Amino acid sequence: MTSPVDRPFDDGLQAERTLLAWRRTCLALAVGSAVAIRLVSPRFGLVVVPLGLAGAAVAAVAYLHAGRRYQAAHRSLTSTSTLSSGGRTLAGVVLVVLLLSLLGLGYVIEGAVHS
Repeated sequence: MTSPVDRPFDDGLQAERTLLAWRRTCLALAVGSAVAIRLVSPRFGLVVVPLGLAGAAVAAVAYLHAGRRYQAAHRSLTSTSTLSSGGRTLAGVVLVVLLLSLLGLGYVIEGAVHS
């Protein structure tokens, strides 16, 4: 029987909450990309559709990677192995946020020019 001191982590479900937070973030970014396409395409044409779809695709990949990252974290927390650090999911989310920010900035600037 393992004593509480020998256990590698507590049962506070931190990894599960982190996974859910990443999934909510990725879903919000995918929806934001779709909304950006809808709002910006009438002014800029179909040139923004590939950018919005790329943002949604990166959000989908980050969503899947978050699940794999959770599985690796859970395995390392329940055993004595170490967890390797990686920033691919964060980099993907940052990429989508920057893309949506540029689309929004273009929308605002173009609207101000034509007002």
